[in-house]
Amino acid sequence: MKLLVLGIALAQQTAAQADSVQSSAEAELALFGRYSLGDPWMLALAPLVLLVWILAQRRALRPALAGSVPALAAGQLSYGKSWRQVLRPLAAGCELVGLLGCVAALARPVSGSEETELRSEGVDIVLCIDRSSSMAFEDMQPGKSRLDVVKEVAGAFAERRMLGQSGTRDNVALVTFAHYPDLVCPDTLDANALLGFLDSVQMARPNTEEDGTAIGSGLARSVAALRESKAKSKIVVLLSDGETTRREIEPAEAARLAQSEGVRVYTIMAGKYTYRQDVLRGLVATEFDLDTTEMEELAKTTGGRFFRADDQSALEDCYAAIDRLEKTEREEVRWVETYDLYPWILAPALALVALAWAALWTLGRSAP
Repeated sequence: MKLLVLGIALAQQTAAQADSVQSSAEAELALFGRYSLGDPWMLALAPLVLLVWILAQRRALRPALAGSVPALAAGQLSYGKSWRQVLRPLAAGCELVGLLGCVAALARPVSGSEETELRSEGVDIVLCIDRSSSMAFEDMQPGKSRLDVVKEVAGAFAERRMLGQSGTRDNVALVTFAHYPDLVCPDTLDANALLGFLDSVQMARPNTEEDGTAIGSGLARSVAALRESKAKSKIVVLLSDGETTRREIEPAEAARLAQSEGVRVYTIMAGKYTYRQDVLRGLVATEFDLDTTEMEELAKTTGGRFFRADDQSALEDCYAAIDRLEKTEREEVRWVETYDLYPWILAPALALVALAWAALWTLGRSAP
């Protein structure tokens, strides 16, 4: 009885340690699903345990068999089995199952949860957007100003890059310019924050000091926003609908600055028409193209590309092309967290062994 109590107490103590404790074992032999063995070589003990158990059973049965022959000849034994005779093989079977359960526990079964993370060195991006008063023209999409179209398309591009839909998660910042540049949103991975800032961008009031097109100043401010970046690739996507009219910083000077800082610049000239003032009709659209030489040189100097977009679809194609051009290699990182399951096997196994030994050394021992 003392053995039984000791076995049950040990089983309870072992089971109490099985509260999903993370294991230091690694999965060495996969079983099924998320289950595996940490020390599968311990299963080699199973044949040895089975052999020892069989030899022990033969030794235990030998005296009883020897004594039963003369007794049977003398007619002193009946052909039926007593409940004690039934108990012995049942207890012996429990003992074997318990011992094999201990071997299984030594093999250290574990459950594992595999985690996968995609990492990349990434691209830090600055959206540099013209907000001069000319961005009010509605020639890229009926009923929408140029600025509204740009905010929609550039916002979708930024969201793809920030949420990993392009294969990598990138920091994106927002700079706007008219006469003066402004860092509206510093680099961030928070897509909602950046889209909120982008939505709040307003055009400069016409014929005021803040109006104008200072491409050089806008680019210089964008390069400054990337100065602390540790990303493998740093790019500025600069969009304007006109030529430079404010020259505090020349575009060529800003381009050289970007080149020295390792910043690649993609330039987009947006808008379908140019406009001129007519005495009778006011502002009228013309088919004359803007001079894109400055924007093309800016992109070429920094290793980027120049794009021309005269409607919303073409602008989407421009950002999609930049999306494809700016890809970085991804690194797939995997790790497995394992949790020990052996206490759930060891506890009932020890209980079975203790119960079997108690039965064999008490009731089963006196079986005829």
